Amino acid sequence: MRHFAALYSALDASSGSNARVAALVAFFAASAPANAAWALHVLLGKQGKRLITGRRLREICLEGSPLPDWLFDDCYAHVGDSAETIALLWRQVAGEAPDPQAITAEGRCDQHPAHQPLQQWMEQLLPAAAAREGAEQAEAVRRLWHGLNPAELLVANKLLTGGLRVGVGQGLVLRALAQLSGLEEALLQHRLMGGFHPSAEAYQALLAPAAQQEAVPSRPYPFFLASPLELEDSSQSAAAPLGGGACAWLVEWKYDGIRGQLIRRAGQTFLWSRGEELINAAFPELIAAAAALPEGTVLDGEILVWPADAEQPAPFAQLQRRLGRKAPGKTLLADCPAAFVAYDLLEQGGEDRRQAPLSQRRAALDELIQQLAGATPTPGAGLLRLSPRLALESWEQLEPLRQQAAAACAEGLMLKALASPYLAGRKRGHWWKHKRDPYTLDAVLLYAQAGSGRRANLFTDYTFGLWDRPPTEAGEPARLVSFAKAYSGLDDSEITALDRWIRSHTSERFGPVRAVQPLQVFELAFEGLQRSSRHKSGIAVRFPRIARWRRDKPATEADTLASALALLAE
Repeated sequence: MRHFAALYSALDASSGSNARVAALVAFFAASAPANAAWALHVLLGKQGKRLITGRRLREICLEGSPLPDWLFDDCYAHVGDSAETIALLWRQVAGEAPDPQAITAEGRCDQHPAHQPLQQWMEQLLPAAAAREGAEQAEAVRRLWHGLNPAELLVANKLLTGGLRVGVGQGLVLRALAQLSGLEEALLQHRLMGGFHPSAEAYQALLAPAAQQEAVPSRPYPFFLASPLELEDSSQSAAAPLGGGACAWLVEWKYDGIRGQLIRRAGQTFLWSRGEELINAAFPELIAAAAALPEGTVLDGEILVWPADAEQPAPFAQLQRRLGRKAPGKTLLADCPAAFVAYDLLEQGGEDRRQAPLSQRRAALDELIQQLAGATPTPGAGLLRLSPRLALESWEQLEPLRQQAAAACAEGLMLKALASPYLAGRKRGHWWKHKRDPYTLDAVLLYAQAGSGRRANLFTDYTFGLWDRPPTEAGEPARLVSFAKAYSGLDDSEITALDRWIRSHTSERFGPVRAVQPLQVFELAFEGLQRSSRHKSGIAVRFPRIARWRRDKPATEADTLASALALLAE
C-alpha cells in the first residue's frame, strides 16, 4: 500500500509524461504480480464500486476527533473533497500517530495495515471495513487510518469512496508496460480489451510473450476513433485538412447510437460496447441474428433502434429505453427494435484484417452483407445492415451533404481514408467526423455551485433557465424555469470573472448552492432534446455546454420554453 501511495504522489507531482512513465516502470518492476495487477486496475480507472460514501467518512472522522462540524465543513469548502479534507486533518486532530514499525497486533510490525500490500487492501482490508455497520465500521476505518501519513490516507479514502483519479491516461500506462515487457503497445491494448480482472495470473498473461498468449474468443479489438473536422467556416474547402481528392475518401452518415463490435468466434456471439461492456443480454435479437455470421468474424458498427420498415433510424431517445435493460420484455423489443449497422470488417475467417486498407475491408464487408441478405449490397431492412456509402465527387458537395444529416437522423458525416488501416484510439489524419451544427438557445443563469478538485474554490457548476413566456407580453409576469445544467465551455479568465460576479450577486443560499440575480445570459449548445417528465421544463437536453457568455444581451431577451419546443418539433 505504501509503495502504491508513493507512486500516486510521484504521478501527481510530475508534469512531464516521460517522468510519469519512468515512475510507472519502476513501480511495476518492483511489484509482485498480484499487487501490480491491482495497481493497473486502479490506474485504468476501474477500481470498482464505492464502498463508503464521502458523507460517511466525514461522520467517522468527526466522531473520532474533537473537530466541530462547522470547522470540518469550512475546510471542506476550501478543499472540495471529503477524502482529501480528512487526509489533511486527521493526523492533526487525532493526535500524533505511533510509529507503524512499533505497532503490532501480535508483536509483529508487519501486521500493521500500513505495511500490507495493495492486494491485501483491495481484497480484504477495505471490503471488510466497509461491510461493518455503525460503530464497528467507524472503528474499523479509523484502525486503517492509524499510522498512515497524509498521502496514504488520501489514497485509502479515495479507494473507499471509489473516486481515486490518477493523472495518467491509459496511453502512459501502456507505454510503461511496453517498456517493461518489450511488447508492442497495440498488443497490450488489445489484451486489455474485454475487461481486466486483477490477479497475478491475469497480469502475467498480459505481459506474456506474444507467442504464449492464448486466443480468447470473446476479446474485442481496440476501437479506432475519428477526430473532429473543424473548418473555420462552411465555405472553407475540406481538401486542406483531409488531403487528396474526395474520391479517396469513404463518406458515411455519423449515426447517433452506440458504437459496438459484434463477434462470432468458437460458435459463440459477443456484443461489446465501446465502453468495454458485454451487452448481449440487452440486445438478444442481435445475438440471434449474428449466428448467421461465418466463424471468425468481427464487425465494427453502430447499434441503433431501426424498425424494419423505416427508411432511417429512430432518435437516440428510443435507443436509450433499451440501455441498461438486462432482459428487455416483448413490448420493449417490439416498440424499439434494434439493428446493427456495420461499417467495418476487422476479422474474417479468424484472420485479423485491421492492417488491410479500408477499401479492401469495405469490399469484403459489402460481399458479406450481400451474402447474408441474399440480395444486392445495399442497406438492408434486417437486423444486420450495411452502413450506406454516400456519394461525394468534390469537396464542394461536402457542406450540402452535411446539412442533410438531420433529415437522415444522423449527427453528421464520417470521412475515412480508403487507404487507412484500422488503428487503435484516436489517430489524426485517417478518420474524421464532421458533425452538424449543434442546437443553441440563450438561457439565464439561475444557480451556481462550487466545483471540485482544483476548482473547489470556484463556482463552476451552473443551472440555467428559460422564460415560460415572453417577458414583454402583457398579463401575468413571466417566470424563469430551470432548463439545463452545464459545467464546461468557459475559459479560466471567464470562470474567474463569473465567480466574482456570482459572489457579489447571490440572492439566496441552499447549502452549497447559490441562487443568483437573473441577469447573466449564456448561449447553450446541445446535441438534441427530448420530452422528460422529470424536468421542470418538461424537456431534457443532450450534452449541454456553454457556447459563449452573452454579455451583450439582457435577460429579458433570453429564449423561452416555446423556443425549445420549436427545436423539439424539428
